[in-house]
Amino acid sequence: MAKRNHLGKVRKGKDVIALNIIAYCFTGLLALLCLIPFLMVLSGSFSSEEAITANGFSILPQDFSLEAYKTVFKEPLVVVRAYATTIGLTVVGTAVGLILQTMTAYVLSRKDFEWRNGFSFFFYFTTLFSGGLVPTYILYTQTLDLQDSYLALLLPLIFSVYNLLVMKSYITAIPDSLIDAAKIDGCGEVRTLFQVVLPLIKPALATVGLFIALAYWNDWYNAMLYIKSEERYPLQYFLYQQVNNIESYKKLISSNAVSSAVVSSLSLPTQTLKMALTIVVTGPIILAFPIVQKYFVQGITIGAVKG
Repeated sequence: MAKRNHLGKVRKGKDVIALNIIAYCFTGLLALLCLIPFLMVLSGSFSSEEAITANGFSILPQDFSLEAYKTVFKEPLVVVRAYATTIGLTVVGTAVGLILQTMTAYVLSRKDFEWRNGFSFFFYFTTLFSGGLVPTYILYTQTLDLQDSYLALLLPLIFSVYNLLVMKSYITAIPDSLIDAAKIDGCGEVRTLFQVVLPLIKPALATVGLFIALAYWNDWYNAMLYIKSEERYPLQYFLYQQVNNIESYKKLISSNAVSSAVVSSLSLPTQTLKMALTIVVTGPIILAFPIVQKYFVQGITIGAVKG
């Protein structure tokens, strides 16, 4: 039990101190368990293929080698172009997606919006049923004519009903008196949204923004469906193609379909390359996570407990 000393400060009892020690040790152990796989991936990317094949993965690099990164950055301009495509899609998609979902959530949270129940059901219905892959492909390639276009990568992920529900739950928690006061002061709906509501929902913006950014950053499936030109490949699909090409080379080698001279030239890393690709892909997004981490838990919690 906490007690106060002669200065009026709260002094923690032995039971509180013991509980804190146990809690910190437990969470520290969990954090370490989460960190170990990433350290193994990192060390594997700096190990030689022969050492990984012979000894498996370890926390420390074995037979230090940069061969995997040399293979990834064999054509650096191509990698930079893929990075630029992915970063551009992530930035634009996150910004536009946040604006659309925030405005939609604000409208659906207003009790004076006559059709809000009907629109809410429309959005919820799409989480239960979808048009399917073939109609979606026909829509993007023939109706909208977005084949081999950046819009084919941007539009499919720009709106998510789950993110909309998180945003709507957070906006609903804002007292109606604040919005009414803004209207009394002469604010319109747009000004109320951007000057009154948005400053109060920073945790939700950070949470939903992170979800949207992760979706764009990790997307390779839409590129596989709609993108044909290599100069428009996003980073994930470009690296996916690299892994497939090296796997094909390995199959040629194992099937003795190539000469011994070609075999020596195709001795490329496979396991270490996958580790290096993982580091190249996840590095920037991991660095971005601490920026929004302090808002992330609060945004997820409110989105989970409110309907």
